[in-house]
Amino acid sequence: MTPASQASGPLRAAVVGVGYLGRFHAQKYARLPEARLVAVVDSDAETARKVGAELDVPALTDFREILGEVDAVSLAVPTPQHYAIGAELMQRGVHLLVEKPIAATIPEARELVAIARRKGCVLQVGHLERFNPAVLAAVSRLKTPRFIEASRLAPYQRRGSDVSVVLDLLIHDIDLIQELVGRPIESIDAVGATVFSGETDIVNARLRFEGGCVANTTASRISLKQERKLRIFQDDAYLSIDLHQKILTVVRRKDVAPVESPAQVAIEEESFDQGDALLVEIEAFLRAIREGTEPIVTGEHGLRALETAMRITELVQRSTAR
Repeated sequence: MTPASQASGPLRAAVVGVGYLGRFHAQKYARLPEARLVAVVDSDAETARKVGAELDVPALTDFREILGEVDAVSLAVPTPQHYAIGAELMQRGVHLLVEKPIAATIPEARELVAIARRKGCVLQVGHLERFNPAVLAAVSRLKTPRFIEASRLAPYQRRGSDVSVVLDLLIHDIDLIQELVGRPIESIDAVGATVFSGETDIVNARLRFEGGCVANTTASRISLKQERKLRIFQDDAYLSIDLHQKILTVVRRKDVAPVESPAQVAIEEESFDQGDALLVEIEAFLRAIREGTEPIVTGEHGLRALETAMRITELVQRSTAR
């Protein structure tokens, strides 16, 4: 991977797909000194026009118009379009930040990874929780996770319901857990149900890793409350991460405690500023381009998460077909 020249000035950036999430990407590029937002692109002309007017940049409807004019692109189109657009951009040497999941199918994801390698492009996948300050703080306290419990609950909304809750929500925790455990998965059990949409709306998956760690995960988009929590148990401590509120709680057994004392544990709680994880994610993407280094969330990481998500999806489909 060749670093971008420091003498070339700000990296020329564009966002392809400026709906709900892509608009936020465009806003971040527009405020970063290390990037120059040169255009926004959306197949819906009115959507493109509104965001272009807001940020005072050209609004286009065909991404091919930016080829040769940009160094980096955030791709926030619907997942089925990730491969076709992402492949063409990288074939032309454009660095790519693609929203999760990396692609609609495993073969497409593998090919995107292969193209990035051949062309020397940075391929970063938008698993945003990796940039959550509570997660970053927890990493330094982790040793060998033994059991992990993850819950990701959200009220129902139409946006995102065109794919299963596995690809919509659970894939965030799949990526996080696989990265934290750092070992291959031995087996998976999963069940789910379709309630409001035409896709799976609630799922529970149990992942067993080599070395014995077990992760129990639940994702629901039909809940009455919003919750994003990760609980990690290891030999000397229990870590609770509130991903939504950005709070890390570490519970440890006290080395010495009087028998008559009810306080047998020491509790440490740290709250973090809400910050702007998307801005940090884009800054990391631009830095990887500048320095010629691998991004924090590589295409291989995105492929790994998708492979696990697809295994879970297949198990859920089998369970509901009985």
